Amino acid sequence: MKILFTSVGRRVELMQAFHRAAEELGIDLQTIGADITPDAPALQFCDEQKIVCRIKEAAYIPQLLQICEEGQVDCLIPTIDTDLLCLAESKEKFEAIGMKVLISRPEKVRICRDKNYTADYFISLGLKSPLPVNRVEKYEEAVKKGNAGFPAFIKPKDGSSSINAYRVDNLADLKLYAEKIGNYIIQPFISGKEYTIDIFCDYNGNPVYITPRERIAVRAGEVLKTRISHDDTMIAEMKKLVADFKPCGQITVQLIKDKATGDNYYIEINPRFGGGAPLSMKAGADSAKAVLRMLRGEKLAYHKKAAEDGAVYCRFDQSLRTHSVANERSLS
Repeated sequence: MKILFTSVGRRVELMQAFHRAAEELGIDLQTIGADITPDAPALQFCDEQKIVCRIKEAAYIPQLLQICEEGQVDCLIPTIDTDLLCLAESKEKFEAIGMKVLISRPEKVRICRDKNYTADYFISLGLKSPLPVNRVEKYEEAVKKGNAGFPAFIKPKDGSSSINAYRVDNLADLKLYAEKIGNYIIQPFISGKEYTIDIFCDYNGNPVYITPRERIAVRAGEVLKTRISHDDTMIAEMKKLVADFKPCGQITVQLIKDKATGDNYYIEINPRFGGGAPLSMKAGADSAKAVLRMLRGEKLAYHKKAAEDGAVYCRFDQSLRTHSVANERSLS
């Protein structure tokens, strides 16, 4: 069985999770990692490494198709946001050569990539979401009318990993950050506990795992410490989302539980494996194993609260030597 992971970057835990799952299932798995640089740490944990052009280049999809066709790849799995739309729009090309692509439909991916659409989508499902505005002047007007206030939250409308996302406490700072970010949205700041919900669905969008976990400590948008928290309300709300979204494979949903009201305010959807997804796998909601079982033709059922409730996981950094200076000189 061969799986190509695109833009693997730092997804070392994800590669390890798939190798562990394959070993437990007795599957001979070959992982192929693709990235723009040989220094990507996760490449060192793949069985085969492929250096490809940047996602925005016209040759990107043809390069991936060539890798998949020549290598007889069974499945392609994306790992970063910027990869999602071009892969979703090219999904049929990969399926035409007899492989699976774990990516949701283009119209759903577009909802996730623009935070304006994301908020509207949550609300259309009857879920709560802090309503965004696209101009400082509009937010200032809402403040004057008593319909908004500070603190507020500003971030890129198509951002990820909390890059250029800021809490602001006054109008002067809001204007400064708006100028810095450019294409932004502004939302009311919700004070409360942050959660990520790891969701895995089969090819037809039927849920297999729904695993809420509290984000206890976060750095640069990625979780450092998390606790599995089987909140019945969150699970029920995510079943409502899944019934409409029909994800293909893994998605993660982020929310804040308002400390004053206890209401869940949904913030974003990432239709891919999130950085913390391997933590839910280790706790028992093993979506890596589910992928492999799907690829060998098994039908998967919904596993209610598969992860161990209350399990706490912490993440840490490690160093890895990828090459020497001498090698670098020889490459140049």
